[in-house]
Amino acid sequence: MNYFKRFFKFASPYKKLWILSISLNILYALFTTLSYVVLMPTLNILFGETEKVYTKPVYKGFYESLNKDYLGDLLNYWVTYTNETFGAERTLLYVVLVVVAVFLLKNIFNYLGQLTMIFLKNSVLKDLRAIMYNKIISLPLPFFAEQKKGDLINRATGDIGIINETYLNLVITFIREPLNIIFTLIFMIKTSWELSIFIFTFIPVAGFIISIISKRIKQQSSEIFEKSGNLLGIIEESISGLKIIKAFNGEGLFSKRFLDQSEEVRTLSNKMSTREALASPTSEFLGIVTIAGLLWYGGKMVLIDQSLLGGTFIAFMAAAYNVLTPAKAMAKANNEIKKGNAAAQRIFEILDTKNLLEDKKDSIELKEFNSEIEFKDISFKYGENYVLENFSLKIPKGKTVALVGQSGSGKSTLANLITRFYDVNEGGIYIDGHNIKDVTKKSLRSLMGVVTQSPTLFNDTASNNIALSNPDAQVEDIQNAAEVANAHEFLKDLDNKYDTYIGDRGSSLSGGQQQRVAIARAVLKSPPIMILDEATSALDTESEKLVQDALENMMKNKTSLVIAHRLSTIQNADLIVVMKKGKIIEKGRHEELLKTKGEYHKLVTMQTLE
Repeated sequence: MNYFKRFFKFASPYKKLWILSISLNILYALFTTLSYVVLMPTLNILFGETEKVYTKPVYKGFYESLNKDYLGDLLNYWVTYTNETFGAERTLLYVVLVVVAVFLLKNIFNYLGQLTMIFLKNSVLKDLRAIMYNKIISLPLPFFAEQKKGDLINRATGDIGIINETYLNLVITFIREPLNIIFTLIFMIKTSWELSIFIFTFIPVAGFIISIISKRIKQQSSEIFEKSGNLLGIIEESISGLKIIKAFNGEGLFSKRFLDQSEEVRTLSNKMSTREALASPTSEFLGIVTIAGLLWYGGKMVLIDQSLLGGTFIAFMAAAYNVLTPAKAMAKANNEIKKGNAAAQRIFEILDTKNLLEDKKDSIELKEFNSEIEFKDISFKYGENYVLENFSLKIPKGKTVALVGQSGSGKSTLANLITRFYDVNEGGIYIDGHNIKDVTKKSLRSLMGVVTQSPTLFNDTASNNIALSNPDAQVEDIQNAAEVANAHEFLKDLDNKYDTYIGDRGSSLSGGQQQRVAIARAVLKSPPIMILDEATSALDTESEKLVQDALENMMKNKTSLVIAHRLSTIQNADLIVVMKKGKIIEKGRHEELLKTKGEYHKLVTMQTLE
């Protein structure tokens, strides 16, 4: 129930729709009962089973006349008058028209109630998707290292749809159907309290039996949602890694993995569906047993004891059916709420995830970069083992510092730490004397441009991919950035020039072209600090030359932290830092390090021989 309450916080902005929908459903329940109220005295008079009323009852005011005797006598009077004046056929016609009018109003209110609920569902669904999406993209990178993409996608789409559909439907079910039952039971008790006992007995018994049947539905729903998320994960991995799968003839392996996961979903779905399917026929059978009891007991009252009129009994039976139908709907809703709770649990797990890299309340905004970047005695570990230990380094403004070393030495970790994708375990990183933990992430990252080894491009136009760093940029600014990045020459030759869609992850471009678009994006931002993480290591010689020229153009008058695999690209750096197992073992300029005949000389020699 806690999930149910939390969900309705998202629906609270739409109070007017709520009130309108609830009001319409109350009217629907009222007119449903009214249809039987109209039917009963009419049948009794037509069958000649009640004393006819020839004198119109006296109206004594609204509240005084709002009772069964006055309303019954008034209806009897009009039916008697019409029957005596115009005949039974005309009376029957009028009765039918009244019944049709009541049922028409009932269904109009039902339609309008459902329509307002649809509008409410769509509005809440839109808001929930936005909240879930914003939460996901706000979470730090360590969170995603422990999650499966497919499961996250399933939570943000499928689970949200389930909770929205089930919970909002349940609201109508638990407002309209109980009112339907209450209004009808009031009518039935007024008519015959003996027969009403059958209905009072049926509802709790049916509810108890159905609750036993649906006991494990929530648990099975949670398992199905999780397995479905795994299925989406396999699909996502298969599409993104299709080239490698085909290259190693791995289609059979991935197909088997997908089929095994599908089989688990099928098995769980069958078990849950068995329970769900059992609820409806069980409640149906219980309803028939109740109706059979009513027929036997009520028939005895009409035919033998003659303590109940035939017309009244027919109307009572119709009303009894009107109780059984909503009772069945509520029994079925018991299953639905368990599915909704299972989906809600998975959604709120994400929404309740604490962002460990959240800005402090008193965080400051860095407007500019004036002096230096300092890594001060920092230590960092991803798991149990430290990647960096007591690492210290200063990068003065306007200087280019290159980090080199074997894979796993901690170079890329430094890039992740300075951009605050991760936080240091010990020590601190300072910009102009400000610990970056005390700075808003947005202002920190606004000072930085990042170019990685694998450029991240989106299925959009080349222009929009470049303008990601500055959405307000003019066409001329985008083109100028592309020229600095040596990207203009190939972009102007595309089918629609800069407005050409470049495919998923830039698949319609070569590796070198993708990298130059990514560099153009960083150039357009024009930040004072550049982070280059092995930006040329995956390129061929010709592409490397073009990209390296673009990088040098971009880095003019910038403070740059360059992580390099190919040492030929950083020979002009102001400082080269050689790292090994998270520590600095050498540092200096290119010529100085070569003379020491140390680790840097060894790395250069190895690459020269390649």
